[in-house]
Amino acid sequence: MSIRAKLFIAVVLGTGAAILASSALHWHCDNLFRFGFYVGIAVVASVLKVSLPGITGTMSVNFLFILIGIAELSLPETLVLGVSAALMQYFWNARGKAQWIQILFNVCNMAVAIGAAHRTYYAARSYFWTSDLLLALTIAAIVYFLANTVPIATIISFTEGKSLRKVWSECYFWSFPYYMVGATIAALVTWMNTRTGWQTSLLVLPPVYLIYRSYHLYLERLESQKQHVEQIAGLHLRTIEALALAIEAKDHTTHDHLQRVRVYATEVAKKLNLPDDTLQAVHAAALLHDIGKLAVPEHIISKPGRLTPEEFEKMKIHPLVGAEILERVQFPYPVVPIVRAHHEKWDGSGYPLGLRSEEIPIGARILAAVDCLDALASDRQYRRALPLDQAMRHLEELSGIAFDPQIVEVLKNHYQEWESMAQQQSRPLERKLSTKVKVERGGAPATGFEQTNEALVPAPREEGFLAPIAAARQEVQTLFELSQDLGNSLSLSDTLSVLSARLKRAVPYDSIAIYVRHDNKLIAEHVSGDNFRLFASLKIPLGEGLSGWVAENRKPIINGNPSVEPGYLNDPTKFSTLRSALAVPLEGLGGVVGVLTLYRAEKDAFTNDHLRVLLAIRSKVALSIENAVKYQQAESSATVDYLTDLPNARSLFMHLDRELSRCKRTRSSVVVIVCDLDGFKQINDRFGHLEGNRVLRHFAKHLKEICREYDYVARMGGDEFVIVAPGLKPEGAAEKVQAAIEIAKRVGRDVCGEDIISLSAGVAVYPDDGEDAEELLAESDRRMYVMKQEHHRQHDDPAATSAARSATTSA
Repeated sequence: MSIRAKLFIAVVLGTGAAILASSALHWHCDNLFRFGFYVGIAVVASVLKVSLPGITGTMSVNFLFILIGIAELSLPETLVLGVSAALMQYFWNARGKAQWIQILFNVCNMAVAIGAAHRTYYAARSYFWTSDLLLALTIAAIVYFLANTVPIATIISFTEGKSLRKVWSECYFWSFPYYMVGATIAALVTWMNTRTGWQTSLLVLPPVYLIYRSYHLYLERLESQKQHVEQIAGLHLRTIEALALAIEAKDHTTHDHLQRVRVYATEVAKKLNLPDDTLQAVHAAALLHDIGKLAVPEHIISKPGRLTPEEFEKMKIHPLVGAEILERVQFPYPVVPIVRAHHEKWDGSGYPLGLRSEEIPIGARILAAVDCLDALASDRQYRRALPLDQAMRHLEELSGIAFDPQIVEVLKNHYQEWESMAQQQSRPLERKLSTKVKVERGGAPATGFEQTNEALVPAPREEGFLAPIAAARQEVQTLFELSQDLGNSLSLSDTLSVLSARLKRAVPYDSIAIYVRHDNKLIAEHVSGDNFRLFASLKIPLGEGLSGWVAENRKPIINGNPSVEPGYLNDPTKFSTLRSALAVPLEGLGGVVGVLTLYRAEKDAFTNDHLRVLLAIRSKVALSIENAVKYQQAESSATVDYLTDLPNARSLFMHLDRELSRCKRTRSSVVVIVCDLDGFKQINDRFGHLEGNRVLRHFAKHLKEICREYDYVARMGGDEFVIVAPGLKPEGAAEKVQAAIEIAKRVGRDVCGEDIISLSAGVAVYPDDGEDAEELLAESDRRMYVMKQEHHRQHDDPAATSAARSATTSA
């Protein structure tokens, strides 16, 4: 109880006690029987009491007998009558045990009210206004009503923190007409008593009962209406809490946040003495201000780090979507403006409307400051919570910049008190939503399960706030499926096909091209849709065209012109209906690995949301492409020689085994030629290994050119090469060996500028020279060394050349 409440009670007690003591000292009774009759009727009438609306007190019809007593009895007698009736109200059929201070206060207040009314009545009759009985009793009834109800309303106002005017008007003012009716009845009874005797007071009993029944019926109807209003208000509040629960289902970190913001915001509104409708609006908005986040994809809300500009653009729609949702509720108080403006700032730098200072609704200013304070003092995915004192200091630094200085000052003075209150009121949800429950029943939907991986036909576009909510759900689903599917295969073509199919659900396109970087060029690894032949043939140098610029500058392009791709430039014969392009660089661990480009027929068809989706997945796509390329390279390096791009020895044996199996089934032949470069060591010694590698690459390239399409050319290792030629005749093998010798000499001259190398070759034929790969290779290798020895003798004796050739090519 506040000090002023205690002082007020002391004044009332002192005044009432003084009046009672004075009356006891001047006690006199002219007619003891009449006095006892009046007291008895007043005590009985006090039993006929009704509960007052809005408070725990009661009121009876004994005021009618007090008015009769004022007119016919002395002040001491009237005081005894009134005090007896008041005590009877406390001890007869009371709803609860009253405290002694309440009894003393009401008794003394009754004494003050009776004393004031008694003095007013006789002053009006004798000195000041009129001798008219009805007018004097009416004036006395008004004084008694005010003196009896105002002090009680005052002490309620002091103890419960409510407005005196509001308490008095809601709880007592409605009874004023009954006092006027009571004054009329008391005047009539007093007038009849002067002519027929006081016994006519018995006639007042029926009116007393009628007044009581009127009281009772009126208050029953009032109580019924009050209960109905409370039920509607409770339903309204439960609806609000259910909507807030929808937010909690979207983002599980916001439930405690909403409850704490509600406590802080409503307490600030009370301290600012805002009207009731604004107070209720702040209460509802504190719970519902984030409901617009239903339209924001969950991966943005729960992102464990800073948002990109594109993600922040998506986040900024939630106040507008929240306001659109709540407009459908049709709140009887201004919730929608608060929700729409709760991210506006005092200096006008907020969103979505850029309001400043007093233009921002007071409820939104409260919510903005409270929301920031709680956010700073709460754990987030991207940072730990600040201590509450430190968060408050940060809020003070933004006073007059982002937040209303008056609201910041109120928070500064009371935030610790309200934090304790919030912690006491905060409670976990009794039962979490069943978002992770697996439903066992239900075999398949009525339309069956999806049978292919083709993109679904987009649903018709929703109107209003439902569209971004549906888009957000679809986006989250698409990104989830992409993240699951992209890692399922190490095949580059499979990875890009999955990406193409899944992506179309979130970002519609008419054509897609996924370019992978090879050295300084972009080559289309996957193309589908319109003009796919053109895009599939492109080899885009870095920096050229739309996709080349994106790869070189590592920046996306939205709604670019597809006609600037190198396949279109300076070629008037090429025409496309595509008018918009959206391209993003795919950056992996080693830099840009490619470019993802979408094309549309409509002009300016792509939106910032489409760009944001691509930016959200590009790192995952780039990593998947990198892994697929590395796997492809690893798979290739196991069977391909890294220097010449010819099959290596391992691949040669596998191929030769397959070829021999075929020959055994078809009873056909196959020729194996082993070639070795003579003098290759001199190139490495004189010109270096880099020049030696050039010789090997050039020789491998030209050796493949002299072979048929179905011949197999492999590098065994070092400077040794093998040709597998199915069905080749002996004379054809001799021609091929001679062509290989000419190639070796020409490559030596081209690279080193002199005749420095030659070639030795040995030929073996299946099945004459061996039944398996090892036997054939061993025989051809032996004959190759025979030719090599002849070449060494030829160097000393040129006449041996023809004999060496015939020995090498013989079967």
